[in-house]
Amino acid sequence: MADTSASDSKYAEATATLEKFIQNFESEDANGEMTPKYMKLLQEVADRKRKTVAVELEDVFESCGEEMAEAIRNNTPRYVELLGAAIDKCMPEARESASEPDVADILMNSRRPPPADGVQDPQLQVPPQLKRRYDVRVLPRVKEKARPLREVKADSIGSLVTVKGIVTRVTEVKPQMKVATYTCEQGGYEVYQEITGRTFMPLITCPSRVCCTNGRLNLQTRGCKFGKFQEVKIQEEADQVPTGHVPRMMTIHLSGELTRACTSGDTITVSGIFLPMPHTGFKALRAGLVTDTYLEAMSVDQQKKSHGDYMATDEIQHRIDELNQEDDIYGKLAQSIAPEIFGHADVKKALLLLMVGGATRRMADGMRIRGDINICLMGDPGVAKSQLLKHIATVAPRAVYTTGKGSSGVGLTASVIRDTVTNDLVLEGGALVLADMGICCIDEFDKMEEGDRTAIHEVMEQQTVSIAKAGITTTLNARTSVLAAANPAFSRYNTNRTPEENINLPAALLSRFDLLWLILDKPSREDDIKLAKHVTHVHRFSTHPELNFEPLDPKLMRAYISHIRQYEPSVAPEVASYIVDEYVEMRKEATEQSSGFGFTSARTLLAMLRLSQALARLRSSDQVFREDIEEARRLMSLSRSSVTHADKDEQSAHTGTDPVSACYGIIKDHSAKTNSVAVTLQDILPKVLSRGRTQEDLDRCLDEYEELNVWELIHNRTVVRFVQTAEAL
Repeated sequence: MADTSASDSKYAEATATLEKFIQNFESEDANGEMTPKYMKLLQEVADRKRKTVAVELEDVFESCGEEMAEAIRNNTPRYVELLGAAIDKCMPEARESASEPDVADILMNSRRPPPADGVQDPQLQVPPQLKRRYDVRVLPRVKEKARPLREVKADSIGSLVTVKGIVTRVTEVKPQMKVATYTCEQGGYEVYQEITGRTFMPLITCPSRVCCTNGRLNLQTRGCKFGKFQEVKIQEEADQVPTGHVPRMMTIHLSGELTRACTSGDTITVSGIFLPMPHTGFKALRAGLVTDTYLEAMSVDQQKKSHGDYMATDEIQHRIDELNQEDDIYGKLAQSIAPEIFGHADVKKALLLLMVGGATRRMADGMRIRGDINICLMGDPGVAKSQLLKHIATVAPRAVYTTGKGSSGVGLTASVIRDTVTNDLVLEGGALVLADMGICCIDEFDKMEEGDRTAIHEVMEQQTVSIAKAGITTTLNARTSVLAAANPAFSRYNTNRTPEENINLPAALLSRFDLLWLILDKPSREDDIKLAKHVTHVHRFSTHPELNFEPLDPKLMRAYISHIRQYEPSVAPEVASYIVDEYVEMRKEATEQSSGFGFTSARTLLAMLRLSQALARLRSSDQVFREDIEEARRLMSLSRSSVTHADKDEQSAHTGTDPVSACYGIIKDHSAKTNSVAVTLQDILPKVLSRGRTQEDLDRCLDEYEELNVWELIHNRTVVRFVQTAEAL
């Protein structure tokens, strides 16, 4: 009894302290004047203009000290009741200009008063919840960071915690009864039942000693108090899940104005009270485990959900500023991608552009042109395709990694399940929905069932998932970049068969990839020695061999990508005309190829624009330059030639002809197009590089055809002038 009395005295003292805090706390308004913050909020509640009173622990700490703030944080359910009692005492009268009384006001004024004989029956007293027209929210302190889901354990029961996760399931908003009101048939008094859980057992007979004995009770729906309720399930983010572990999930209960604050695929930060499910109780707490828990949300903040969104510290921001001043940041960032993996320089550049992405365009009529870049890596076993995918999934802040054989169409898009409590059908997002505004890495792409593979057709171009299952018809966002890895149809690439037979993927799907890169394991003594030395060095020292620079760590890469993704590059008119010429040239080359694989379409033009916009972002520029188009064209030429000329040797793999003849054809075509016998190397070199050739190939071509007296080099080898032979004249 003494302990109970001391506890009541403590809580009474805390209520008085909170009452003074609500009455006296002042903050600076928009005009710079100090005004009573919470009394102003209560006046809005009294005037029916606000339904939530949010008490910030930062304000409690500032006014009442750290002891009170920590007491509220560690015993939040109890102090929410005390805050409600303090608010009830401080609630001002409604202004005359307030809205007209509603049904709840009329019912409160007409309720039958308790008996005049002084007997107090708890069953007849109106609960505070029934009289309140507001919800009490406790907001955490500013310095409190979100905790990983797997760190929320039994010692957090009853306290205010902040967690972050990806929304996987959202139920419909339902009414939840908070106070049940009954009327006794015999005595006529109202009997009240406070509901603390999601389910309850209605009262049948009157329990009041004042009213009557065992009178039958009738539930009065209009006299009850209901609130909006929604259940949300969140899952750990990919970077918080230890390797080999199953992602943890948590149930979030949203009520009142917090409902409809998020949808499937959103990344949210939730602050709330960690509680066991009502049907579980505290039995599991004896063993230090909680088998069935939920978080009663106090606040929900929807986060930016992009693989480029990363908050940089002051130190990281300083390093970003230094990177902006360096040369060849494009090459350094690309080499920093999986430096332990040997070679694949151009493939890593393409993966870097995938992480950066292009600019998304939204038309006035609502049409949306995607800016996300899709890439497919296909090749022989052992060329590190899966390692590249896993590295990208690790570096990117928002990424989902899955394998084709272990992913069904429902697992990729969305599944319809039945809620165990409400018995309603609800949607649960799949991998592509969870990767919204991020990267979805799909390994073993070739081993997927054809029916499952078709699920990503809509995602790759329209970036939505349309669902029509079990009577649920809706469209979910899946604004994700798809990075796929696949093996050829015969395990290894068979040069005796056509590319169509080797790749064995539908053309409609392949056209949705901006780049399709074929990586072959061709024997070469020089390359094999370099690869073996690289691999043995990594195994001996657990790090990559020495590079000509220090690779950027993943944290800095994420911050830098976040920094440059704020740019929205546009194409100048003079650059647009160059893009048109390059696209026409690509269409011409496609018709001249003997292989019909990899046709060029308008999607190819859009892919070139996306790649060039990503290159412009890497320069921290809002304008796409001609050099960006040339580099995008070079990557596309290399990726296309890797497929169409996979049966050629290394030297002729790019164009199907020897490098010297290829460079000669480029120079001759440019001369014919400009109708000039003299062309400058300044105009020729970008075209040579964009076709997948090198500076050395161009130099060899210039020397050989100069010896054949086809042209002469003038002005210090900067201008090529064709020799006017008798036949030409």
